[in-house]
Amino acid sequence: MRGTLRRDAARLDGLLALARIPVFGGTSLFRFIRDPRAQALFRHLGERGIITRRFEERQDDLRIGLPGDDDWMRLEEALKTI
Repeated sequence: MRGTLRRDAARLDGLLALARIPVFGGTSLFRFIRDPRAQALFRHLGERGIITRRFEERQDDLRIGLPGDDDWMRLEEALKTI
């Protein structure tokens, strides 16, 4: 399972990098983003069924969890349209 999580985290990093979304930190389960576009990203992804966590007190921060097996394509498509 740890190997799978590492691979999935690297895959998520790659998708975020392609979308020019900087990863600020995270764990093997999620990535933490610090970007001035965080609120717009939250809305854009949410409108496409990608649930993220925003932080009311830190407007530039956003957390994106690893997608489930069936959700990678939806995330990839959503990130392509940013």
